[in-house]
Amino acid sequence: MPMWRRTVGLLGGSFNPAHGGHVHISQMAIRALGISEVWWLVSPQNPLKPIMGMAPMAERLARAQAVAATDPRLFVSDLEARLGTRYTVDTVDRLRRRYRRCRFIWLMGADNLAQVSQWRRWPRLFHMVPVAVLARWPYSLKALAGAAARRFVHERVSPKKARILAGRKAPAWVFLPIRPHPESATRIRATATLWWEGACLSQRKSPVHACDMHHSLSATLPTSLANDKAEDIIVVDLNGKTSIADYMVIATGRSSRQVGAMAEHLMERLKAQGVVVSLEGMRECDWVLLDAGDVVVHLFRPEVRMFYNLEKMWGGPEITGQGAI
Repeated sequence: MPMWRRTVGLLGGSFNPAHGGHVHISQMAIRALGISEVWWLVSPQNPLKPIMGMAPMAERLARAQAVAATDPRLFVSDLEARLGTRYTVDTVDRLRRRYRRCRFIWLMGADNLAQVSQWRRWPRLFHMVPVAVLARWPYSLKALAGAAARRFVHERVSPKKARILAGRKAPAWVFLPIRPHPESATRIRATATLWWEGACLSQRKSPVHACDMHHSLSATLPTSLANDKAEDIIVVDLNGKTSIADYMVIATGRSSRQVGAMAEHLMERLKAQGVVVSLEGMRECDWVLLDAGDVVVHLFRPEVRMFYNLEKMWGGPEITGQGAI
């Protein structure tokens, strides 16, 4: 039996302002991870965000409490202000010491994973608690090609095993391809600069961003490959390296049959999203190339992947044949 009594997701941020999107990702995390509750840690001042345009702490806290009141599993806290910590790694360290019967999972959007390498002692955070990354357009592919995803490529857990993440020893992390939510703090601030003066106290519906195609790719690719038990999935950022695509996804199937099935299922799912797709290599299925325009996907049998070593050629993390996700 585990020694902890509660499994808690920690969602830190400025909450400038809190909105329905925060509720959405918290509920998706509870469902996917099997955790009991989510704590919203309202930061006095994010070191990476400008002070200009930041609402007063008291107003952000009050707004967050009002928004979170829609779900009894969501709790809003000013612990960071009361603890006197400035950086996430220090906050989490203090929480682990204070609440020893809680098992924490750090929750972050794909936008934060993309720039987590700028955080103070960020590898330490991954070694302290499991991390769950929630998909967010348009950052997901960039995040999966970023420094943290490359460094901890072998510690990544399949979304199908997300409910056991809390019991995994850190470092362990999962990427959760959740459905998008139309609200964003950036758009709310753009609509009403001084939202805390009453302009945005009611929840408002914003139109979904126009670029749905990129979201289809960033949400469908990880889900489809994980469902087909692909191994050693990595994403390589090609921006500035070539004009053929923005991102390259590489994954392994244990047999030609599995590689072929992965390719067929991925093609079907992308086409259902309206993405134009072409396939090469389906005859032998040793190496299948799926071209989806901005993203190219290479699916290999293990020995073929090791031979061609596209990771090394394009600057991605090298795969040694271990660490299936």
